[in-house]
Amino acid sequence: MTGRLQGKRALIVGAARGIGRAIAERFVEEGARVTISDVSAAGAATAEAIGADFVAADIATPEGAEAAVAAAVATHGGLDILVQNAGIYPWTLIEDISPAEWDAVLGVNLRGTFMTAKAALGPMRAAGGGRMVFTSSITGPRVTSPGHGHYSASKAGIVGFVRSAALEWARDGITVNAIEPGNILTEGMKEDRGEAFIREMSASVPLGRLGTPREIAHAALFLASEEAAYITGTTIVVDGGQILPEGGMIEMPPR
Repeated sequence: MTGRLQGKRALIVGAARGIGRAIAERFVEEGARVTISDVSAAGAATAEAIGADFVAADIATPEGAEAAVAAAVATHGGLDILVQNAGIYPWTLIEDISPAEWDAVLGVNLRGTFMTAKAALGPMRAAGGGRMVFTSSITGPRVTSPGHGHYSASKAGIVGFVRSAALEWARDGITVNAIEPGNILTEGMKEDRGEAFIREMSASVPLGRLGTPREIAHAALFLASEEAAYITGTTIVVDGGQILPEGGMIEMPPR
């Protein structure tokens, strides 16, 4: 490893497993001092395994977001990098979504993004700048499917928030960007979607497979590093070309 984040102080939210854990691992490998936050108690074991610190917090609440940031600052003396990866994705048709379920999805995915960013702003200003990276999705900003009305709204909202925050905080030396993953083969994907879904989705990706959490972590590392110092208010799509085909995958040459 090259020490691209040597000495940087990072908070990774939603990092007990999957994409968040992969990002935390990648940051530790590159020399960052990492605090991970999650509502799951499994986050403590993850932190111990990868050499990070852990704070249990629910970033869907203002108190939880502020507690997560405060713990990271107290542990490492400041904050240079925030990655907000926490998200939930129930499958419900719009006509069946209850107001409570709508609020729960937007509460974690979108309000959690706003509140963690707001909580991290002060410490980053004190540090003279920083990097904020948010996990959006191709679902919402680029594509969607039935059953994902609330999820799509939340992830599209993250992209809009990123642009506004990037503009407002540019003079503070804070860059704000997002990653739009395609379908990534996480533990949650295996548990919640099943083998048939994974086979069908893999067939729709031009590269012929689903992505790995570590491939999303590489993108997060880039956006958190000095290499991305002049990039703000944008998103990186990491989807194996999933959004490219017109009308689904087509044969080459077409019949």
